[in-house]
Amino acid sequence: MSADLTAPMFTDADAAREALEAVRWPNGPVCAHCGCMGKIGAVQGKSHRPGLYYCGDCKGQFTVTVGTVFERSKIALNKWLLAVHLLSASKKGMSSHQLHRMLGVTYKTAWFMSHRIREAMVSGGLAPMGGNGVPVEADETFISKKEGAKVKRGVGHKRVVLSLVERGGEVRSFHVPSHGASVVMPVLRAHIVPEASLMTDEAGQYRFAHRHFASHEFTTHSAGEYVRGNVHTNTVEGVFSIFKRGMRGIYQHCGEQHLARYLAEFDFRYNTRTKLGYSDADRAVLVLRGVGGKRLTYQQASEQHGAKVTF
Repeated sequence: MSADLTAPMFTDADAAREALEAVRWPNGPVCAHCGCMGKIGAVQGKSHRPGLYYCGDCKGQFTVTVGTVFERSKIALNKWLLAVHLLSASKKGMSSHQLHRMLGVTYKTAWFMSHRIREAMVSGGLAPMGGNGVPVEADETFISKKEGAKVKRGVGHKRVVLSLVERGGEVRSFHVPSHGASVVMPVLRAHIVPEASLMTDEAGQYRFAHRHFASHEFTTHSAGEYVRGNVHTNTVEGVFSIFKRGMRGIYQHCGEQHLARYLAEFDFRYNTRTKLGYSDADRAVLVLRGVGGKRLTYQQASEQHGAKVTF
C-alpha cells in the first residue's frame, strides 16, 4: 500500500476499492455472508455499482466493505483509506479536528471515523507473552477523572491502566476496574506463560506472583531503586510516557468508555514500530486486514455513560 498521499487510492474511490480488495482478498473475492470463494462473480450492468459481487452458494450480494467497519458508510472509500494511513502513520495520533480539516468532512464524521479505525486496530487471538525466557514487565498507571475544574488527589477515584510489555516485543494494555491483586493477577496469568520471568515494582498486588511464574523480580521504587542489573520496569514506563504525551498533546481527554480504544491505538503503533521493521504503509495494511468482523455504530460510539478522563 502506497504511502504517497497523492496515490490514486487516496484520491479515487474505485482505486481505493481495488486496493482494499487486494488486501482483504489476496486470493480472490470471499462471500461476506457464507465465506464461499468458488461461485462468486461480479454483478454486471450500468445499474449496479462497481465492486458488487454475487455468491452462487448463498445467492447473496456483497462488496468488500460488507462486514467491516466501513459498512454502510457514506464517506468515500478513498477518504477512509487516507484516514487509516494518517492515523497509522502519526506517531502520537491525530486529532479528529485535524482529520476533519484534511479529509474535508465534518468534525462529527471525523470523530466517528477515528473510533472505527481504532476498532480495526484491536488485536485478538494473541499468543501468551514471555516465551523463550524473554522478560515481561508489568505496571499500572493512573488517569484522573475530570470533575469540573477540580481533580481529586490520590488514586481511589482514578482510572487504572495495566500494561504488559515483552522486552523487545509487544505491549498489551487494559483498562481495569482497580489495581488490586484480584484484578491484576488474572490478567497476568491469562496473557503471560507460566515459564516467564516477570519484572515489576514492589507493589503489593504482585506479592504472590512468584507462585504463578518461573521467576518474579522487582525493584523497590520507594527506596529509590529503579534498576538492578536486568531487573527494571523502564520499558513499560516508557510505553506509559508515549501514551500520556500523545493523549495530552493530541487528544487532551477522552470519554472513559472510549479509553480501551485509545489504548488499542497506541498499542498498535508500538507493536508495529519502525524498530521491529514496520513502515507506515505496513501499518496501514495491517489495519485494513483488521477491519473485518468489527462493527461500530455511531450510537454505540457516542454513548456517554462513562466519565471523562483527563491527562
